Amino acid sequence: MTSQTTLDTTGQGGGSSATPSDQPSAAGLRGHPWLTLLTVAVGVMMVALDGTIVAIANPAIQSDLKASFADVQWITNGYFLALAVALITAGKLGDRFGHRQTFLIGVVGFAAASGAIGLSSSIAAVVTFRVFQGLFGALLMPAALGLLRATFPAEKLNMAIGIWGMVIGASTAGGPILGGVLVEHVNWQSVFFINVPVGILALVLGVLILLDHRAENAPRSFDILGIALLSAAMFCLVWALIKAPSWGWGSGLTWAFVLASVAGFVAFAFWETKVKEPLIPLALFRSVPLSAGVVLMVLMAIAFMGGLFFVTFYLQNVHGMSPIDAGLHLLPLTGMMIVGSPLAGVLITKLGPRSPLAGGMASVAIAMYGMSTLQTDTGSGVMAVWFALLGLGLAPVMVGATEVIVGNAPMELSGVAGGLQQAAMQIGGSLGTAVLGAVMASKVDSDLPVNWKEAGLPPLTPTQLDQASEAVQVGVPPVAKGTPEAVAAKITDVAHDTFISGMSLASLVAAGVAVVAVFIALLTKRGENAEAGAGVGHI
Repeated sequence: MTSQTTLDTTGQGGGSSATPSDQPSAAGLRGHPWLTLLTVAVGVMMVALDGTIVAIANPAIQSDLKASFADVQWITNGYFLALAVALITAGKLGDRFGHRQTFLIGVVGFAAASGAIGLSSSIAAVVTFRVFQGLFGALLMPAALGLLRATFPAEKLNMAIGIWGMVIGASTAGGPILGGVLVEHVNWQSVFFINVPVGILALVLGVLILLDHRAENAPRSFDILGIALLSAAMFCLVWALIKAPSWGWGSGLTWAFVLASVAGFVAFAFWETKVKEPLIPLALFRSVPLSAGVVLMVLMAIAFMGGLFFVTFYLQNVHGMSPIDAGLHLLPLTGMMIVGSPLAGVLITKLGPRSPLAGGMASVAIAMYGMSTLQTDTGSGVMAVWFALLGLGLAPVMVGATEVIVGNAPMELSGVAGGLQQAAMQIGGSLGTAVLGAVMASKVDSDLPVNWKEAGLPPLTPTQLDQASEAVQVGVPPVAKGTPEAVAAKITDVAHDTFISGMSLASLVAAGVAVVAVFIALLTKRGENAEAGAGVGHI
């Protein structure tokens, strides 16, 4: 089940075409595989970096723009919501109009939205342009994978995806470090302005290097109703996950959106069997390896993003580290992802994805179990071991699951497959934060009153207890002004011990998710359609 690729040798999206075997192999820079990888990596770096770098800037934005806590939450929520909802549709746009054009539009739009945020003087403007960042980022990410799939031959694709995954992992984990430096030594606007020169560089490289690739049987029409149904279903799901911590998992509103999401997905699936050119042909999921790759990406993101969410609070609020110090303590995680991703690409090429993926998720499970043993006085050396093991496990999963999803899809659906991969990761990250957040909240609500009483602290009213619980869930001791030093020390001990108990349970749940993922990994295999990629020269 392979498909030929029509290549636009002018790079303008039209004109003459040739199959991969017909294309000249030494026609300058355009279409060079490794330069194509460099170009898409620069663009993807902006999107991945903005997923975490902004969190460090949020307190400064809140203070400068006089925003409420809820407003500041939307700086992150608006970005992820737009990104998750638009990814698959954006992948379809790339399949229809060409991944080169889609990538370049995404780069320009993302950089422009970033500059607009830096110039914003109100929280409403910041949130609005963050939504635009998410939409343009959704155009960029699947297009990058589509370009790699079409440019690299099968024997080099895993290495390319390995480096691509390394860039995403390093950018995601390095965001807090760079954000801390910029906010501390420049201003919060610089966190966004930095994307402008990066975007210009990606645009120049893209214009000079990227070659458009079109599958002969690429879609020629749009499944408008399918796009609407899928977007609505994704919106309701991600919205429910975002709001569940504040609404409560037992809230009617939470479940109304969950049920609306399920209804939307069912309606979408039914419509896709009726339309001539569906947005996502359901036959795609007849591939067990592809479906397993999507599930694996969701489970990996639940364990990784959900677990990492609490680690940042642990480092800053329990150990009292600055944002920069906390970021530096995560360098073993970042470093192992940087080193491990290309090596994982080589290993997967030689052995296939099954054993590296299963081994990677087993490493993640062990790391998350190790993180469940962290205490208030755990040293940096012990933390570094677990963080390094987590990075070592994530590297083959990021590479292998991506190759399994994209490589098992036909060439003409490479953009949709890339969108599926990214959407799975975004949904998994949202699920991890929401579900593990609920585990943390439940454990804190259960333990805090008991620990408070056993410490001999003054009793709290129900309202005070709720407020204290919210603070403890992020590791902050609920010490009121004027509290005597001895009492404040007791409250701090209780808060940190309670937070640790909640983080421990959440980490154990994440470890359990990773164990399930080990068995899902055994269903994967090398992409059946990987040979559909271009056999372009310059390798």
